[in-house]
Amino acid sequence: MGALDAQVVNPSELVAYQDGAVVSREIVSQKTGTVTLFAFDEGQGLSEHTAPFDALVLVLDGEAEITIAGTPFRVRAGEMILMPAHKPHALKAVQRFKMMLVMIRA
Repeated sequence: MGALDAQVVNPSELVAYQDGAVVSREIVSQKTGTVTLFAFDEGQGLSEHTAPFDALVLVLDGEAEITIAGTPFRVRAGEMILMPAHKPHALKAVQRFKMMLVMIRA
């Protein structure tokens, strides 16, 4: 399944955990923005980086520590956090977690 057609789906079921890995699946890709699903095994993460656009993270399963501009936040299933453009951020799986990342470019 590439881009999703009009259908009801559980986003958590569209990406699977893999031992010792970070798995991603882009489900929307447009010039104006993207929607990507991620599954992080416990202890996995993304090192600190910046992005030129705002990004919204919705945690679908598990728990993550998301650090934004040096401040750590615990984000759990059902919660979301905005990572503002040009602010350094990093993610680490406190336990296995899945998230939906929505990036708006325009």
